[in-house]
Amino acid sequence: MKFTAPIGVFDSGLGGLTVVRALRRALPNEDILYLGDTARVPYGTKGPATVTRYAIACAGHLVKRGVKAIVIACNTVSAVAPERLRVEFDLPILGVIEPGAREATKVTRSGRIGVLATTATIASGAYTRAVTRFSTRVEVFGQAAPLLVPLAEEGWTEGDVPRLAVRRYLAPLHDAHIDTLVLGCTHYPLLRAVIEEEARKSFGNDARVVDSAEATAEDVHSFLNERGLAQQKTQNGRVDLLVTDLPATFATMAERFLGERVEEPEVVDL
Repeated sequence: MKFTAPIGVFDSGLGGLTVVRALRRALPNEDILYLGDTARVPYGTKGPATVTRYAIACAGHLVKRGVKAIVIACNTVSAVAPERLRVEFDLPILGVIEPGAREATKVTRSGRIGVLATTATIASGAYTRAVTRFSTRVEVFGQAAPLLVPLAEEGWTEGDVPRLAVRRYLAPLHDAHIDTLVLGCTHYPLLRAVIEEEARKSFGNDARVVDSAEATAEDVHSFLNERGLAQQKTQNGRVDLLVTDLPATFATMAERFLGERVEEPEVVDL
């Protein structure tokens, strides 16, 4: 495995570009190959067996392209398929759930953590299991927030509509008296300003919001350095995009999630 190879990242659609965005900040010299399975999005409404099958196809394609590690930029896949992927493929595979759970466990003061995520991620109990690995004294309270995904994709990231939606989703977590909130979906960082504002109103000014994308980027940075796989070049790396279908709104959505201009993607058939 060569340190000059790109990092592979995949998600069910374009939301995982928020993870790429965080990776670009933490590892600016690394080349990144991103695969968005836009033909079969969303994964969050599908069963574990189907999600696992799709994940194997995505990871397999990235392996064929010669990546040095794979980041699963999808909470749904990270909840149900990482161990299967590690069995199937002989290279490092990192998910987004454990880093977010670790960071939340580190910063909570009350030992009561809330998780906003898709229905499938909440139902999987993956964050609860991950937090338990780091501390048996911390309680996790999950809240599905499916409406936040289309709001992020449509660019409705400020104003009354997202504010009222976030407020509605946070209400049950207010009753649980949490002090730390995990953004358990890669779409949610686009709504972070609104979520943080409403979280402070609901849980107090000391409420902490944990972005799993940022925590994952820090984990990938440490992992590559520890194993001698970090890129040695000094110039900025590049991002190449692969999709399984090309939506008419691709450029607008991709630039919104990534935070920079994007090149035309390559359409691949899995």
